[in-house]
Amino acid sequence: MTKAKTAAEKASATAETTFKTGAEAFKAGLEKAVAGYDSVVGYGKDTAEAYMKSATIAGKGLESINSELYSYSKGAIEESITAGKALLGSKSVHEAFELQTDFAKSAFESYVEELTKFSELVTATAKDSFAPIQGRYQAWVELVQSARAA
Repeated sequence: MTKAKTAAEKASATAETTFKTGAEAFKAGLEKAVAGYDSVVGYGKDTAEAYMKSATIAGKGLESINSELYSYSKGAIEESITAGKALLGSKSVHEAFELQTDFAKSAFESYVEELTKFSELVTATAKDSFAPIQGRYQAWVELVQSARAA
């Protein structure tokens, strides 16, 4: 009976060791999963904040573009009215032609200048609004690499 008792004790000890090892492995796996979940949740929160920041920057950029467009349009209309009045008050066809030519030249130069401003504003707005989101890609890569390493 001693052999049977010893064999039973060995089997019990082996089962207990196996159970403890399994419980420890389960606990370690669960802790790793929870840590990974926390990382993903944190990434999601940071990404949402990045999108909000991006939208805010884009909104402010669109406001400044709209303001610049309004300012240019108002000035162009005022210049057109002034040129029209001057054209109507001209004394000769030659004077009218010179006034019209000068107005067309200044209007074109103003248009090109404003187009350059708009282009710079749009480029700056796009660049600034994508900057917060661009960093999220690198954060995702780091998150995945840390999850693989763990």
